[in-house]
Amino acid sequence: MPKKVTIIGSGISSLSAAAFLGKAGYDVTILEKNATIGGRARQFEVDGFTFDMGPSWYWMPDVFEQFYNKFGYTTSDFYELKRLDPSYSVFWKDGSQTPIPADENELMDWFESLEPGSSAKLKRFLEEAKYKYEVGMQDLVYKPSLKVTEFADLRILKGLIKLHLLTSFSKYIRKYFKNEKILSLLEFPVLFLGAMPKDTPALYSLMNYADISLGTWYPMGGMFKFIEAFEKIAKENGAKILTNHEVTGIKYEGKLVKEVITNQGNIETDILISGADYRHTDGSILNGKANYSEKYWDNRTMAPSCLLFYLGVNKTIEGLNHHNLFFDEDFEMHAKEIYKDPKWPSAPLFYVSAPSKTDSSVAPVGMENIFLLIPIAPDLKDDEAMREKYFNLLMDRLEAKTNCKIREHIVYKKSYCVSDFKNDYHAFKGNAYGLANTLRQTAYFKPSLKNKNLTNMYYTGQLTVPGPGVPPSIISGEVVAKQLIKEHPLH
Repeated sequence: MPKKVTIIGSGISSLSAAAFLGKAGYDVTILEKNATIGGRARQFEVDGFTFDMGPSWYWMPDVFEQFYNKFGYTTSDFYELKRLDPSYSVFWKDGSQTPIPADENELMDWFESLEPGSSAKLKRFLEEAKYKYEVGMQDLVYKPSLKVTEFADLRILKGLIKLHLLTSFSKYIRKYFKNEKILSLLEFPVLFLGAMPKDTPALYSLMNYADISLGTWYPMGGMFKFIEAFEKIAKENGAKILTNHEVTGIKYEGKLVKEVITNQGNIETDILISGADYRHTDGSILNGKANYSEKYWDNRTMAPSCLLFYLGVNKTIEGLNHHNLFFDEDFEMHAKEIYKDPKWPSAPLFYVSAPSKTDSSVAPVGMENIFLLIPIAPDLKDDEAMREKYFNLLMDRLEAKTNCKIREHIVYKKSYCVSDFKNDYHAFKGNAYGLANTLRQTAYFKPSLKNKNLTNMYYTGQLTVPGPGVPPSIISGEVVAKQLIKEHPLH
């Protein structure tokens, strides 16, 4: 009989792990607490609108393609992938708006118009970022990070200086550029990595390579298309998915998990993987076999949570592109109110996604599908009055910047915030993006993918290696599957 592997949660890392383990011959069952799969990448439909609930940026298309290739597929077998041009628009403090071109030469021309000589510097910057991307996304992220010696690899050791692990992102980019708009553009991906740019290793300029060189893409039909693709591959390889199955505990003998306790009854298993929130698994499921203490988790630096609004608007909104960044307030102040002095932001930066600009299937004809997001500190109190206060703040600025009446045309509205992340995903402190990518929480210093007290228990997802984001979560599933196969072979 093949060994039974039970996976908690149906997020992207769990689906990835299930596909690899099923292909290797394991008997895999995924248990999902919610009625629909996908974790933070779930989707819902209402009144002709289709809303992706979480990830809205499709970066690093090579990671998706590599996954599909390993199962005999290519991306186009599942969905049409469209490169966005402009990649996104930025609204600035001075009242101007810049569509960021997908073409690198056009982007260099814009850099040059802001800061003479900066186009040549951008070329050098991207060459270094490409090196970091290739080492980071081809070498570092595929390490299980169980021992420091895993990183005693010649390419990595030779490249340590070029990776700039000990240089701050903020300091690093200021060696190249002075213009505030350029600096803001390059720092924006870091805002979601979970630390101030001055506390984030310059290694993460690899995100700028992903943004500028690899491009911003969109799967027609919505981001949930890749969840459907992963589900199809997992099921084709024998995985079973049970929704409305919340895991509440385990039964074990010595160092072995024997049964998983759910709200629908107990399930026997040979091996357990948790793709659920790591701290929730430790504190509420493992019955005394936690990997880490409450003190450990309280000392972690978390990436942001966010306040989201899903809006259906019965008109088109001129002036918006698919992705829109509102940098019309102070970046430094907002970042401090997330990371240094956690509080509701006084003048937040925010993001607006309007996928209906690209994809007519996500909204009724002549209408707009709008997704608004404010990054905020985790664990804030988010009652209805606070949500409404920030909704009105956002709408005031959005209407002013687009010179368009929007509020009176809203036909559907849903908010989502800290308490929803806690309720739906048991997210620690209501985080949306996992652990901050500080040097002390990178690679070997992240929570381990193995449980030290149970020999048949593993973890996957954004709170373990390699880290948060959809592409790293895809890789996380593969890494944990390979480690499990190595330690618990079928023969």
